[in-house]
Amino acid sequence: MPIQFTPQMQAEYQRLFDTCVINPGKLPAVNGIVQTIINGKNRYDTVSSKLGIPWYFIGIVHNLEGSSKFTTHLHNGDPLSARTVQVPKGRPKTGNPPFQWEFSAEDALVLEGLDTWIDWSLPGVLFKLEGYNGFGYRKPGININSPYLWSFSNHYTKGKFVRDGEFSPTAVSAQCGAAILVRRLTETQNAPVENVDRIALIRQLGETISFAPNKIVEKARELQKMMNLAGAHVLEDGKAGTNTSDAYSRFIGKFLPGDPRRMV
Repeated sequence: MPIQFTPQMQAEYQRLFDTCVINPGKLPAVNGIVQTIINGKNRYDTVSSKLGIPWYFIGIVHNLEGSSKFTTHLHNGDPLSARTVQVPKGRPKTGNPPFQWEFSAEDALVLEGLDTWIDWSLPGVLFKLEGYNGFGYRKPGININSPYLWSFSNHYTKGKFVRDGEFSPTAVSAQCGAAILVRRLTETQNAPVENVDRIALIRQLGETISFAPNKIVEKARELQKMMNLAGAHVLEDGKAGTNTSDAYSRFIGKFLPGDPRRMV
């Protein structure tokens, strides 16, 4: 079943990004990668202008999948001298090798459906970056923040798929996460990431949560965290009770669904 871009996920991405701290010892390496991405902007712009995908998104994927080398497929880092061998295999299906990087990159991005994606807000960017690598880290029994996004930050310690379908709980990613690159590109004013409407995120998530003072619900905890980042002061206990509903009302103008005090 495909992963849905839910209000809960949007709030989660924004919260993690807002509280992300780049590991100080990794900052020189991060800055070096960022500069490499910026150096390739003209080529990323060529693909961006055709598909409507932000140039920095393409540049970040290029770094993670092909070490920013313009001699490899954006799909998976295989050499452009032949069609891809790793998954996805046999790409691009048209044309003849050796391929131009831009031609293959366009094929990779269209294959992922990114040419039809329209939500390039910060949560939308992170959702599609995580999806490019896959959502395996969200599986029960693993359930960690994806290193593909959060490696080199306070949101990741260990755990990694060392090969397709094989997860090691002790392996540590040596690759800078995509969200960290977005963060640094934003901090250096090189990535014009669309500002998120925090109130809209609170509303979207809150309307999916029922008033339940005695029940712990992870979505309620996510709402509490999001409201606290926006200036509220509620206990992040996962219980959608009176205090949480009061805080929600201060942001939205109405109490949580199911709260007896809610009029509509």
